[in-house]
Amino acid sequence: MNRRTELGIVFVVVMLIGIFGMPRAAAQADIYPKMAAVDQYLMERKAEIELARSAAPESISRDATVLVLGRQGYETAVEGKNGFVCMVERGWMGTFDWPEFWNPKVRGADCLNPQAARSILPIANLRTRMVMAGRPKEEIVSAIKAAFEKKRLPELENGAMAYMMSKSAYLTDQGNHNGPHLMFFTPVKNAKDWGSGAAGSPVVDSPYWFRSQKEQSETEGLPPILVFAVMVADWSDGTPASEHSH
Repeated sequence: MNRRTELGIVFVVVMLIGIFGMPRAAAQADIYPKMAAVDQYLMERKAEIELARSAAPESISRDATVLVLGRQGYETAVEGKNGFVCMVERGWMGTFDWPEFWNPKVRGADCLNPQAARSILPIANLRTRMVMAGRPKEEIVSAIKAAFEKKRLPELENGAMAYMMSKSAYLTDQGNHNGPHLMFFTPVKNAKDWGSGAAGSPVVDSPYWFRSQKEQSETEGLPPILVFAVMVADWSDGTPASEHSH
């Protein structure tokens, strides 16, 4: 088995379990049954800035705006000048029925390009503000639907994508916990147009709303946005991913 194949297997397993929320054994479903104390999701400010910036190569992240999680949602810690926005996502960006939705260890370092910062970040901010306010999952979905219906959230911009290449991220308790990849947000409805899931393809996909099958009826009416994850061989600092393990 060659290095690229090994990386591909590890990456796809991590992505499907950690980010797209594939169900685990029922016995594990109650590991994180509710939101932990808010302090467990917060980070020391400097450490969060460094982790957020590590999502993308330094040539991009050094001039990016950096957000950190506060008690009411994300706050601007560093004003950037290139239009990119780097942040650290928590477990509540997974599917609502993901067993690790409330896992306080999840730290998904993410750096959005300008198009994603304008059209994807507002959705993430709304979701996070409601989580930090203690709102139930059903209310969060309803709020997002209402915001789109009333044009309070922007439409998806062409070219929206994000870097998730930090070797220090923690995406899930399962597997190797992490894997360097790029995320592409598109309005396409057929994942096969990107070769997602094809034999040997490094591309996997999921609805941006990260909904499971049973949640689809609850999110009916939301704009169709697919996110494609594409494996890359190196971390943001240029070192091969095979040299890093948990």
